[in-house]
Amino acid sequence: MIARVWHATATPAGAEAYRRHFTSAVLPELQKIDGHRGVHLLQRPVDEHIELQVVTFWTSLEAIKAFAGDDVDTAVVEPDAQAALLTYSTTVTHHDVIITTPEPPASR
Repeated sequence: MIARVWHATATPAGAEAYRRHFTSAVLPELQKIDGHRGVHLLQRPVDEHIELQVVTFWTSLEAIKAFAGDDVDTAVVEPDAQAALLTYSTTVTHHDVIITTPEPPASR
């Protein structure tokens, strides 16, 4: 499995706008792609801003190309996303996932 990682920053309101955009526009498209295996949208406060990190999971570089095109190292940042963000990376990094664990069962 391959993890594709991308970073951005936003105001608190911009981070919420990005979350809405991601869940309504990006996520449905990702879920249609054969080889997409999930996503984590992470955020943390940094001073008065919110740092965002998106980690998508893929079975292969070919699956990533179905989303990103042939230049897999270039970030896909739609205009609606750009409008919500203060800064964003124009590139992504790819990492081989070497260990993953299933989600533990909920405590009773």
